Amino acid sequence: GGLKPFRLKRPVLAAARAGPESLAMASEKDMPSLRTISPADVEQEDFEPVEPQARAQALEILNEVKEKGEEGLLRIARKFGEIKENSSTFVLGKEELKAAFDALPEEQQGVLTRTAKRIRSFAEAQRDSIKSMEVDIEGGRAGQTVEPVRRAGCYAPGGRYPLPSSVLMTAVTARAAGVAEVVVASPNPAEVTKAAAYVAEADCLLAIGGAQAVGAMAYGVGVKACDIIVGPGNKWVTAAKSIVNGICGIDMLAGPSEVLVVADSSADPEVIAADLLAQAEHDVEARPILVTPEQSVIDSVNVALKRQLAELPTRDVAIPAVGKGFAVLTKDIDEAVVVTNRLAPEHLEVQTKDAVELSKRLTAYGGLFIGKFAAEVLGDYGAGPNHVLPTSQTAKYTGGLSVHTFQRKNTWMRIDDQAAAQQQISDSVILARLEGLEGHARAAEKRLLASK
Repeated sequence: GGLKPFRLKRPVLAAARAGPESLAMASEKDMPSLRTISPADVEQEDFEPVEPQARAQALEILNEVKEKGEEGLLRIARKFGEIKENSSTFVLGKEELKAAFDALPEEQQGVLTRTAKRIRSFAEAQRDSIKSMEVDIEGGRAGQTVEPVRRAGCYAPGGRYPLPSSVLMTAVTARAAGVAEVVVASPNPAEVTKAAAYVAEADCLLAIGGAQAVGAMAYGVGVKACDIIVGPGNKWVTAAKSIVNGICGIDMLAGPSEVLVVADSSADPEVIAADLLAQAEHDVEARPILVTPEQSVIDSVNVALKRQLAELPTRDVAIPAVGKGFAVLTKDIDEAVVVTNRLAPEHLEVQTKDAVELSKRLTAYGGLFIGKFAAEVLGDYGAGPNHVLPTSQTAKYTGGLSVHTFQRKNTWMRIDDQAAAQQQISDSVILARLEGLEGHARAAEKRLLASK
């Protein structure tokens, strides 16, 4: 047998990275548009965070990495074409990362350093929002300490496009949290990806990806085992993270990208279409969604979307993503709010005439972008808030990556005055016996003054 390469094919050629002039325009009439569904139909859409087949495939890879160590990891990496058949090198050190940065044009160096600074500034403000503290309790003191994990693994996708922004978002945030050792993993890393790892002060970069990279960081193959693994990825990365969760921590299940735009007739259909396609080009599994109470908005957005898609160099990826997307026609803006909160999208844009007020009613999302000028892509590229966000409706119970992801909030207590603590000790004895835990009750009774 042996493992089959599970990575999605790469329909986007070098032309997709070169610019609009490098790919001939397709026929507009052949382009797909968003299908329209009702609010009731939303329940039928599949938002399973972990695809069962991807999980089975990821588990097979993880088991090989776990059981065969570096030998298994190298075999898989060679099969995926991540390292050459005659090579065993997959860990890049600080010197190589620095060399990549030094070789970049000055303009690109500036972009990376400025973006890192914006991310770091926001992350440090987040860090300062939760601190160690202590308070009085009966007979003593209790408190909380905030400490970073020791070692973090930061995944950055690299299958279709180099994503230095994801390197910065994860590794800069880990450093801002105080993490001592930061490992970045990204398959077939471009020079700009290596440079971003240097700017983010990563200790090393694993030039592998997929479930095998998650396994290496979780089980300590090629690097020391990480305490937490973070970052976005395809469905196999997401599945692998779900499997190793418990062996180490994970940030969230951040799978293929999603964007939902809530709009009314005051919005510009050209802007909405551009924002939907910006996410659609990420991955054939990405999902662009429009929610509106007006059929005319859906019609005008679809016209703009088809025209823009025909001209998009990355349309080979975006076309199937548009096919996965949809528009929800609601009876009014109130129902649009209900539907949006139910979908809990990764990226949520509000393009309505009362965007600020309407946003206050939206409760479940990874990142919120309010008004026409708050383009989601500004969040992608380092306005400040993190772009690693929960997908597949998991924003109902968790938020995006932050310094808090890398921190442990540990609590402690001490009793200095036994007499002043007698009431809480007595209450503990009673509660223990109500629960049938006599050993608990007797342990508490040892602290009662009457027991002396």
